[in-house]
Amino acid sequence: MRRAWIVAAVSCLARTALADDSTGDRASVLDRPHTVAELEGGIIVLPDAPISAANRGGNTLLPGPFHTVGNGDATVQTGVHIHYRVAPEWSVGAGAVYAPNPTTDTNYSGGLAKGLDRSHSRSYLFLGGEGRFVPLRWHSFEGWIGITAGAVIVADRFATNSAPTEPSILGTNEITVSTGGFAFGLQTGGNYFISDRLTVGLALRADQWFLPAFSQTTSCDSFGDCPTLTGRVAAFELGLSVGYHIPL
Repeated sequence: MRRAWIVAAVSCLARTALADDSTGDRASVLDRPHTVAELEGGIIVLPDAPISAANRGGNTLLPGPFHTVGNGDATVQTGVHIHYRVAPEWSVGAGAVYAPNPTTDTNYSGGLAKGLDRSHSRSYLFLGGEGRFVPLRWHSFEGWIGITAGAVIVADRFATNSAPTEPSILGTNEITVSTGGFAFGLQTGGNYFISDRLTVGLALRADQWFLPAFSQTTSCDSFGDCPTLTGRVAAFELGLSVGYHIPL
């Protein structure tokens, strides 16, 4: 009988030790190098760059007073970020952010095609790298700061709404004038750990875009439609994210 009790006690201690080890393994996912994939959705605001003089504040698709922001352009954007968490306090990675629903001026009157029913919209794409430093970790919350740098592409789309419908082989009623430049920014945010793998977060970014000056002969189309953003442009982003931590 005594031997049976000893065997039972040793078995119980072994199971407890294994359980503690497995719990430690799960908790250590956040403390060892691993990859983080984030999906983000939010808005981007260009406070000094309205789509037109008559169309200010953009269109964020949000209700009430948040439908427009300021006197510039504002629209929704989506993005994906992939980070390598080198250490609990550091991560480096890359991101792609795109504005899929650009603000549209339905009464565009610029260019040389006067008297036509035309519209103008402008979308934004950022591709680049980023780094984050995590100075705050408290229970299930962490706060971070960081930088971003990369390429930004601005696409101005001009469409002739009154153009007759023709086969696509003959062309379309839309012309896109693209501008590429460099973007640098600062960012901050926080994440809440729902589990050791899944997080939800909030991010705020302040960027400076550096875009080239355009040439009337090389940058504009045959209708005289030219890029609408040049030089330094300020951009602000606010996004909500869902992240998944992938152990190596």
